[in-house]
Amino acid sequence: MALLTPQGVKKVFQFQKAEGRERLRRLLNWEEFDELRDSRRSILLDTLYESIIFAVGKGFPWVEVARVAKFTEELLKETRGCSVTEAVAILGSKLRGHQGQLNATHLLAQCDYFHNTFIRHYKLYQYVLGQDQDVNLTVTHLEVCVPPQPLPLAAGKDQAVWMHEQQVLELRAAEVQKRACLLQLKEALQLEQKHLLQEMLPEPRGRQHQVLKREELENLINEAIHIQTERLEELLQCEIQITFDILDLKLQKKTLNLHAPTPSLLPVTGQSGQDEALKLYKANKGRKAKAKK
Repeated sequence: MALLTPQGVKKVFQFQKAEGRERLRRLLNWEEFDELRDSRRSILLDTLYESIIFAVGKGFPWVEVARVAKFTEELLKETRGCSVTEAVAILGSKLRGHQGQLNATHLLAQCDYFHNTFIRHYKLYQYVLGQDQDVNLTVTHLEVCVPPQPLPLAAGKDQAVWMHEQQVLELRAAEVQKRACLLQLKEALQLEQKHLLQEMLPEPRGRQHQVLKREELENLINEAIHIQTERLEELLQCEIQITFDILDLKLQKKTLNLHAPTPSLLPVTGQSGQDEALKLYKANKGRKAKAKK
């Protein structure tokens, strides 16, 4: 405690708690320690720091503040392993020894402070500071994902308007998907038709051209026409079904536009804000009028 001078405790008080505790540790000439693994030293440092805060809060002069911190350290050492009765006697004896150093008001305040903190929780102090503790500590580092930066309020929308726009986007995406499926189906049917026509043709015999009879040629043509007719019929059926699906999606979009929610007009200031609100109202009204036609 030799380094705990009035100027030193004044500096400790002037910092925030974390920085003040660190400065107090340096003034006490303690080595750095792990706050989590060495809980005894951490609690002892807290006790000394709180005694300084108490003394300053009660208006003690800086010289007496340093004495209170020294008093706290001595009391913790001298009462280690003692009973509550013995601890009270030691506290009384040390307070009587400080009668010439403190005025009556400060001495009474110091007595109340140690009775309400140290003596009241004496068994807890003895358990933590008076014997070694087996600490089983597991430290897990967790990554915290912060939420994304919110958009400015000017870009905000009503929930009903946002949900309406999402439904319209979903219908548009479904329509695009239907058209893409139709194109894929056309390509698949064309490849299948080409493959069937190639299989239908007779294989050439050697290098000489094969001469087909009239009946074989007629059968070949009829089969080719049959293959093309089947593929065309299948394609028309799919086109009709997909067309009906697309028309149904368009009808749903039309219905949504007819019942589109009106965005609430936020209070705005200035002529430019009023003009923007008026334009928004007119645009929404015109859109509903076109949808009804």
